[in-house]
Amino acid sequence: MYKGEIPIIFGPRILKTGLAVTISIYICMIFRLENFLFAGVAAILAVQPSIYRTWKQLLDQIITNSLGASIALFFIYFFGVNPISIGFVIALMIGLNIKLKMENTIPLTLVTVLAVMSATGSENFYFALERFLVILIGTCTAIIVNILVFPPNYKKKFIQDVNTTFQNMSLLIRTGISNEMKETSYHEIGETFKKNLKKLEEQFKMFDEESEKFGKTKRLNTSEVVLFKQLLKVLQEGDQLLDNIEEHYFQDRSLKNENKIFDHQLEELIKYHEYLLLKYSGRIKQEHERRDSDILKEKNKFYDQVLEFYHLNKEQQLRHMIIASSIIDYSFHLEKLEKLIDHYQK
Repeated sequence: MYKGEIPIIFGPRILKTGLAVTISIYICMIFRLENFLFAGVAAILAVQPSIYRTWKQLLDQIITNSLGASIALFFIYFFGVNPISIGFVIALMIGLNIKLKMENTIPLTLVTVLAVMSATGSENFYFALERFLVILIGTCTAIIVNILVFPPNYKKKFIQDVNTTFQNMSLLIRTGISNEMKETSYHEIGETFKKNLKKLEEQFKMFDEESEKFGKTKRLNTSEVVLFKQLLKVLQEGDQLLDNIEEHYFQDRSLKNENKIFDHQLEELIKYHEYLLLKYSGRIKQEHERRDSDILKEKNKFYDQVLEFYHLNKEQQLRHMIIASSIIDYSFHLEKLEKLIDHYQK
């Protein structure tokens, strides 16, 4: 890539948005409907990241856009078109959308109101209704394209993002106590990790929505939803652990023994987490699967070592116990994840 060149990445949602705009404008041109640009705007605003949200958006958009167009026509007839009436209708529609709990439709509803109320001339009712029809064409086209073209593969995308997020978290946890990484690099990776974790939380929310609303389908499986929730939970526990390390752990040459204890346990847990991700993907040979006795032995050893922290002063004890508690929580949720993986694979 040449210096200064900007990479362009076309994701499924970008392509679907472009396709929806193109089709909706063509439909308007075929039926000789003017103001087809409103159809393009409607198509852009109507594309949603999930199938469930697409269906919900369709119903909500029809309700709020019809309501917005009706109120706009009412004000045109009785009060005419002027800045005060337009501003009042805009404020009224925002309030109604919030009252109906359809906040996501506010942008397109306001576009509809402005499109209808900007119609001028003796035939303003005809032009207002035509503009409403154009917006409806854009909305419906976008929703149909969203459902039929590149339907989302939640499982594949979620697992890919889980592995990517884990790799960043692994680096942070492995170097959090030893302080081996440069400060700038550590914070850059930390910011990327937190951004990826938020994206995962949003992905799971969409996955969970569709599972709840649509039930068991070819795309969704109840046991997978529970497993995916735990895959996300262990990453959230890792995030909490990192926050506690940053907040409470102090590098001190006099605490070399504590450094080794934490470093060793964190290394073991990261290996365990990595092992579970490989086990879920079916990459672990049966003869190399970890035994419960090995995990229990390692965990009990850490518990015994934590008790030795009582030789520290009061403040050091408390800070180290907070970190130890986070490590134990992380370990607990990893064990729970393994049980869910075993249940799912059986």
